[in-house]
Amino acid sequence: MIGDFMGKMQEAQQQMEETKKRLDGVYVDAEIENGLIKATANANMKLTNINIADELLKDKEALEDLLITVVNKVMEKAKEVQEVEMAKVAQGMLPGLDGLFGG
Repeated sequence: MIGDFMGKMQEAQQQMEETKKRLDGVYVDAEIENGLIKATANANMKLTNINIADELLKDKEALEDLLITVVNKVMEKAKEVQEVEMAKVAQGMLPGLDGLFGG
C-alpha cells in the first residue's frame, strides 16, 4: 500500500513537472492605454516582452506607473492560466489516490 502511494506521488510529481515545462510555451498578453503599452508573459509567470509606444517615453513618472500596471495585469492572467492547468493535473491524480484510502 505504501509502495502504491509512493508510486502515485512520484507520478504526480512527474506530471506537475511536465505541466510546468509545457506552461513555458503558453503565453498571455495584456495591454493598457489602448495598446500604448503591451506585455507578454508565459504561464510560469515569466515576463517575456514589453512594448512601449514612443509617445510615452517623454514622461518617465507616468511610464513607470503604467509599466507597473501592465506587468501586474499580465501576471494575473499568467497566474490564472497556471492555476487552471495545475488544477487539471491535480484532478487527474485524485481518482488514483482515492483507491489507496478505500475510496
